[in-house]
Amino acid sequence: MEAITQLVSFLKDDLNISVGAISLGLRYCEQNPNFLPITLWQYGLVTLDQLSEIFDWLEKV
Repeated sequence: MEAITQLVSFLKDDLNISVGAISLGLRYCEQNPNFLPITLWQYGLVTLDQLSEIFDWLEKV
């Protein structure tokens, strides 16, 4: 769960994704929070460029 906490911090602090958008994404992928980046993109809460940044960040962690 630590990885999800770090991801949420990255989304809020570095990409300026709103807490509401992150909460909504977490609700939709409750069964598997590892799908959070795709869920946020699927619902239009992050752009394709932001999704790419998220994947780049995930590779480094």
